[in-house]
Amino acid sequence: MIKIFIIDDHPMVIAGIRQMLQNADNVQVVGSASDGYVALEALKKQPADVALVDINLPDLDGIELCKKLRERFPKLKILGLSTFKERSYITRMIDAGASGYLLKNANGEELSEAIEAAHRGRMYMSMEAAQTIARPAANQPELPILTRREKEVLALIAEGMTNNEIAEKLFISPLTVDSHRKNLLAKFGVKNTAAMVKYGMEVGFI
Repeated sequence: MIKIFIIDDHPMVIAGIRQMLQNADNVQVVGSASDGYVALEALKKQPADVALVDINLPDLDGIELCKKLRERFPKLKILGLSTFKERSYITRMIDAGASGYLLKNANGEELSEAIEAAHRGRMYMSMEAAQTIARPAANQPELPILTRREKEVLALIAEGMTNNEIAEKLFISPLTVDSHRKNLLAKFGVKNTAAMVKYGMEVGFI
């Protein structure tokens, strides 16, 4: 029996995956988490064979989480799970140690096939992800990967809200907001808020 752990911050996605896998003979969902840090702790107590990891998590993106999972649980196989099919997301997830990449529109049959392949040590790519990788790379800079919280902060900054206003709206401290703001500036490679908002709009983050 292949033990599965799901890491996704959408309860409906977790419920959907559980439902798709409930009739699979050789697969058992042993746990789930909506946050990368919670998952790292949970997997110490509940070992799994394969982890399904969403790329766009709240505070620790899936690529960084994938690296940490590989370091702490070397035998764990990881499948990236995302709505994104851009080349940079796929290649960075694989470079971080994932055994494959699935889009969230995968059906139960494909999901089971991917889990089986990863468990056997083989690489699995959904058809759309494989087609993206097969196409010649365009000479475009890679998009930075933002956590869901960074996207929320960016959107509120774009609305002209102050750190204190954002902190109050998101129930976090102004220092945490400032930290997210600095991370966004660094990830975008810009020096001020106006340039940050402009870039965010250009690439579709806002």
